Amino acid sequence: QVFPSQDPLDRADFNAVEYINALFPTEQSLANIDEVVNKIRLKIRRLDDNIRTVVRGQTNVGQDGRQALEEAQKAIQQLFGKIKDIKDKAEKSEQMVKEITRDIKQLDHAKRHLTTSITTLNHLHMLAGGVDSLEAMTRRRQYGEVANLLQGVVNVLEHFNKYMGIPQIRQLSERVKAAQNELGQQILADFEEAFPSQGTKRTGGPSNVLRDACLVANVLDPRIKQEIIKKFIKQHLSEYLVLFQENQDVREALQAPWPGLDKIDQRYAWIKRQLVDYEEKYGRMFPAEWCMTERIAVDFCHITRAELSKIMRTRAKEIEVKLLLFAIQRTTNFEGLLAKRFSGCTLADGTGKKPEVPPPSTNPFLEDETGPETDEIVMEKSDTDKPKKPKVPDNPFHGIVSKCFEPHLYVYIESQDKNLGELIDRFVADFKAQGPPKPNVDEGGAVLPSCADLFVYYKKCMVQCSQLSTGEPMIALTTIFQKYLREYAWKILSGNLPKTTSSSGGLTITSLLKEKEGSEVAKFTLEELCLICSILSTAEYCLATTQQLEEKLKEKVDTSLMERINLTGEMDTFSIVISNSIQLLVQDLDAACDPALTAMSKMQWQNVEHVGDQSPYVTSVILHIKQNVPIIRDNLASTRKYFTQFCIKFANSFIPKFINHLFKCKPISMVGAEQLLLDTHSLKMVLLDLPSIGSQVVRKAPASYTKIVVKGMTRAEMILKVVMAPHEPPVVFVDNYIKLLADCSTDTFQKILDMKGLKRSEQSSMLDLFRLRLPAPPPGGDGSGSLSLSAPTPEQESSRIRKLEKLIKKRL
Repeated sequence: QVFPSQDPLDRADFNAVEYINALFPTEQSLANIDEVVNKIRLKIRRLDDNIRTVVRGQTNVGQDGRQALEEAQKAIQQLFGKIKDIKDKAEKSEQMVKEITRDIKQLDHAKRHLTTSITTLNHLHMLAGGVDSLEAMTRRRQYGEVANLLQGVVNVLEHFNKYMGIPQIRQLSERVKAAQNELGQQILADFEEAFPSQGTKRTGGPSNVLRDACLVANVLDPRIKQEIIKKFIKQHLSEYLVLFQENQDVREALQAPWPGLDKIDQRYAWIKRQLVDYEEKYGRMFPAEWCMTERIAVDFCHITRAELSKIMRTRAKEIEVKLLLFAIQRTTNFEGLLAKRFSGCTLADGTGKKPEVPPPSTNPFLEDETGPETDEIVMEKSDTDKPKKPKVPDNPFHGIVSKCFEPHLYVYIESQDKNLGELIDRFVADFKAQGPPKPNVDEGGAVLPSCADLFVYYKKCMVQCSQLSTGEPMIALTTIFQKYLREYAWKILSGNLPKTTSSSGGLTITSLLKEKEGSEVAKFTLEELCLICSILSTAEYCLATTQQLEEKLKEKVDTSLMERINLTGEMDTFSIVISNSIQLLVQDLDAACDPALTAMSKMQWQNVEHVGDQSPYVTSVILHIKQNVPIIRDNLASTRKYFTQFCIKFANSFIPKFINHLFKCKPISMVGAEQLLLDTHSLKMVLLDLPSIGSQVVRKAPASYTKIVVKGMTRAEMILKVVMAPHEPPVVFVDNYIKLLADCSTDTFQKILDMKGLKRSEQSSMLDLFRLRLPAPPPGGDGSGSLSLSAPTPEQESSRIRKLEKLIKKRL
């Protein structure tokens, strides 16, 4: 560790044999043995010399160490003596300094005590003189001088809190408290004299004495200030209570207006005049920090709220929607005016109760809430996933009066219920009058205009209601929204879906053979297909918009009520409409292909003599697909995912039906099976191209759809390949069946035997063999059907299958 070395001789696990083998790995290397031995001897001599030198150098070390230790001990003794001398000298110096500064400390303490005594005597002199002056000025009502003097006396008195045990100091403190009480009672009496509470007329007026009295009240107990404010505001608003009271006799005597909701403007006009009058007459009498103008307005709001609540409770049956909205609009305008004029600082103190402020809200359909009459709905999804930062309410006076209207908003909710019912009825009548939308392939499936109208009205109602209340009325409005979303889904969307007819014209083999391209018409007309797509697009729009409507309603409503807003049932209703629309499109195309499949199953496949082009029934199926699918695709251009669902559902419906009809084709000759295999391959290619058939823009089909088609049609091809295989020997035939189809069902095996046209006795032995072979099936291979059948098949059958594959490749 001290002297790191790479020499193998220095290693702890040194092995002499390994070291020698490393020096002489081969017999040829032994030729250098003399040279290696000489090097080792030289190294040994050097090590001996080094050891000898080190040993000799250590002979005098012990003597030198003892000598160095003695010298170190002598140096320590000398150092210790010097430190002791320094310590003794320091103690003597400290004692000398203490003797010198003893008198100075006594002088410092005396000076500090003398300064404190002088300061205290000065404060005592000021306090005694201030108390005498305060009592004299109080008697003379010199409030201007008292305001400044009282504050000074109170501040000086704070210095004597620790001397309250002295009788003279305690006496002065009691005189100050008595003077403060006397001032408070005197100021209240002066205000009572200037502004008597009896009667409605103010006999007094502003004066400099009262203005100075207000300054004194700022220094006194806060209860004095609150009492002055309370009495003044009560006297100032006493006229309002008389003018707008509900007593008919008093109103007629004073010629006052009827205090109903239709006269609510007169209430607000009255307070505006009173505030202007106050500013002119009393604006300078009260200190600015008292905010008397705002306090008068706030008290007026509380009185008005109570009066309006009482009026609406007694005349609840007479309230109309227009009158209620008129009153709410005027009230919210007045609250907005208060917010522009005042800061709302008095809402948190004892003179007023801060109104409940609605939570921050954003417009659910448009960025700005200033235009509720807008006819367009902008539903952006980009910002819905971001958490919204709560906003500080701009209007602290919101709800200070308008809160009284909330218990009566049921009138508004009932009105909206009625209006929405009429709106839905108008949508139904307009649809019947105008008929289904005209097909317009260029624009794709258009959303029904009534859908946008409905959500525009919803947006208007939601914004309006959120301005009135964010509590229970919003929940009631949400219930109304849910009701008419369901009605729109059933009456407008589901109610106008075309009805399927039970009768469908069948195709005979003769008519199928004579069928010309374009002669077959789908069960639904072009207009009906466009209508279904339009309803599907509308339902998708309603689904997305309803989801965003739910989010915006939760933003508008109080936090405690958010859980009660749930539009999941309505979204499920629109999802059902979408599913039904897709199912109709699938059934229509499926039913159009049924006659062709029926014709396929009725053909005499055992009489087919040669393999030709695709059969007429395949041409008929392709014709129907080319007629329907481009129309559906173009009309669902805006909802691509639902077009994909249509394709998947059609494939899941058509392919099993095609296989079932394939089983009905019996018996089948070898040539007939080859023709069916060719037809199956043609249908497979058409189905793979189904999403983009007839389109100028070729898109790759979705992987989920391609997987379904390949799996289903490959099974049909495997069935035909099994039918083409010879049934002799039976064991090979059964093994090939299990390998190709991997189907352990005896019913499927029975159907294939029927397709081959085997007799019942032959089928019985085959079925027995099939059941015996099931417990130990051979491992499935990934090779093609032709390869799996080529080994056990005679040369003739093998050549026929290869010929068929060449024919298919030629067509491709």
